[in-house]
Amino acid sequence: MGSQNQLGPLPGGNTRTLDITAATVLKANPGRVYTVSILVAGSTTGAIYDNTLTTGNSVTNQIGTIQEAIGTQPFYGFPTTSGIVVVPGTGQTLAVSWS
Repeated sequence: MGSQNQLGPLPGGNTRTLDITAATVLKANPGRVYTVSILVAGSTTGAIYDNTLTTGNSVTNQIGTIQEAIGTQPFYGFPTTSGIVVVPGTGQTLAVSWS
């Protein structure tokens, strides 16, 4: 599971979670998603959900997809009302900036 580190006040999120390789609850209350870094490409797309559980996610609570290719994908502080759940695609390793 990923590790979390507090960052100083920065535009674009003050918390990061690194080495995400499995479905992970980043935050169990409202928050914002800023940036997803795809460190290891996958064979399927990943997704980010507005939820507090790694189960029961669908298009009705999805806030975005995560591309399969290596790169950085901005989410521009997209707000969530319940929480933040990241589900990497098959084979992906991710790092996420959030608050």
